[in-house]
Amino acid sequence: MASNLMKALDAAFGHPRGKVGELGGRVMARVNAKVEEHVVELARPAADEVVLVLGPGPGVGLRLVGERALKAIGVDPSQVMLDEARNRCAELIVAGRVELREGAATRTGQPGASVDVVISVNNLQLWDNRPAAFHELRRVLRPGGRLVVSVHRMALDTSEYDLIREAEQAGFAGVRTSLHQYGGVVPPAVQLLADVPA
Repeated sequence: MASNLMKALDAAFGHPRGKVGELGGRVMARVNAKVEEHVVELARPAADEVVLVLGPGPGVGLRLVGERALKAIGVDPSQVMLDEARNRCAELIVAGRVELREGAATRTGQPGASVDVVISVNNLQLWDNRPAAFHELRRVLRPGGRLVVSVHRMALDTSEYDLIREAEQAGFAGVRTSLHQYGGVVPPAVQLLADVPA
């Protein structure tokens, strides 16, 4: 019974697929909305910046970024989530302000030094290889760029100290974390912010 529940949760939220993944996307869009808004505010995307949104899920944060930045690029391994994000951001895609691509934290498919900001909300716990992912995100960020990662504290399987160390070893500077309480049904989230030396 427990393994069936874990499979269902993975199909809904971990690696969304099928009808269960579509339902999971609707839940994520609702439950994570405050977190997405807060992270976009922390990232401060400017009108002349290109932003990589890693694991945009149903596209709530991706849409917010696309409304503010020059371009938002959403990279997600789940076709179900890419479809959800495509529906949510349809007019921004037509306007050339949002792009969607299949990929993951360790293989974004982006050229080196091609984005100004990287945002990741509630998917760090799914990165297959965190140190390699931090190196990939450092590679695609331009000098002076910034990284904002948010993850539910209960989903994190390591310490904040280890996250800071991994980001620093990948070449990030000014790495810091904080804990943010959103209230309601949304669990506390750890936010990691880092910069790329100019």
